[in-house]
Amino acid sequence: MMRIMTVCVGNICRSPLAEVLLRRELPDYTVYSSGLGALVGQGADPLSIEIATEQGLDLLAHRAQQITSILCQQSQLILVMEQSHKAELERLYPVARGKVFRIGHMGQFDVADPYRQPRAAFDAAYAAIAQGVQDWVPRIRQLS
Repeated sequence: MMRIMTVCVGNICRSPLAEVLLRRELPDYTVYSSGLGALVGQGADPLSIEIATEQGLDLLAHRAQQITSILCQQSQLILVMEQSHKAELERLYPVARGKVFRIGHMGQFDVADPYRQPRAAFDAAYAAIAQGVQDWVPRIRQLS
């Protein structure tokens, strides 16, 4: 599993946080993110940047990108934030079937969208993402 993609809707709040967390834990892997309805070219949400900075992570260079069939083909693992993202992604890009999972798959949880919500919603999303990354990293290493 050398190529991992994280996916949310706008690619400015949740998937960028998941991307940088996975990148820190798996430095020898290629990790990137995209959105099902990406705000293409936009930087990460200021609250995501703030949380990332507090965690020693850097989101300042992030720019949102739209998911594509090519990105799906290139990815060995695609981690989405919600079950509905999995269904939509597999509907739009059948090539992704079998490699799309929720980041909360092992804990059976979705990561709620904090977009345009207060800091507490971003903190909750980060905590859920961090838990999902903690759950996935040993499995990714085992499968590689």
